[in-house]
Amino acid sequence: MSVRRRERTDRILKIIFKATGLATIALLGAIFFMLFYNSIAFFTHISPIDFFTGSQWNPESVNGTYSIFPLLASTGLVAFGSMFIAVPLGILTAAYISEFAPRKLQIVLKPVIEMLAAIPSVAIGFLGIVLIGPAIAKLFGIQNGLNALNGSILLAVMALPTIITIAEDAINAVPQTYKEASFALGANKWATLFKVTIPAALPGLIAAVMLGLGRALGETMTVLMATGNAAALPKGFLDSIRTITATIAIEMGEVPYQTTHYFALFAIAAVLFVITLVINLLGEYFANRFRKFHA
Repeated sequence: MSVRRRERTDRILKIIFKATGLATIALLGAIFFMLFYNSIAFFTHISPIDFFTGSQWNPESVNGTYSIFPLLASTGLVAFGSMFIAVPLGILTAAYISEFAPRKLQIVLKPVIEMLAAIPSVAIGFLGIVLIGPAIAKLFGIQNGLNALNGSILLAVMALPTIITIAEDAINAVPQTYKEASFALGANKWATLFKVTIPAALPGLIAAVMLGLGRALGETMTVLMATGNAAALPKGFLDSIRTITATIAIEMGEVPYQTTHYFALFAIAAVLFVITLVINLLGEYFANRFRKFHA
């Protein structure tokens, strides 16, 4: 009787887990359908060529101009700027924790780094306004420090926990025999790290970078507060910018229902959805390669 009860319980649990998995896929599909259904309504009024190649996002003008290009350029600028800061810092920090830090220091560093992910994005954005922004303005002799550089620094801080955690796992998973062989040939710890350990952990490190980039692209509140919100094509990191996420957050609450402007916000959300989906799929691909390599 207990065996039958256990089998019945197993079947019920399998059904529950399968249902939750299918519900997640269905939810993702519903979001995808909603975004693209409303995007099609937008493209019946605005040419896709004008949307992707225009130079202005100004829905409040007389005729209304809806070009994603300046928003896309701003999003790419601040995201890749953050990766320029976070990737070397994150990988080197992970390498230090894994290969060089004493055990007692590791115990302290790991929770501190993971706690960075728990800081609310609004708090980091506030630091960008009151601390980083004025410092940038003073350093470069400009009137306003709310620009792409400010956003890049803050997004780098927010991406660091993801990059460091995954990169550390990748470095720790490199077989000890690789390092011992390098030491046997006369290499020191630094040579072994850069010529053996990091190349062997490369798929995992790429996965860390991709997931960190996805984190930076999807951030809203920090860039909304710290980048100046100028919906114009940026010329450099000292220009004020407005990202796709910030545009949606600012305008969606006030836009009239089912207007061209309303559907335009769904169109830029659909573009961001595709970009982040591709980046996360790439991150999963490299993570799976890393798992198979060390299986």
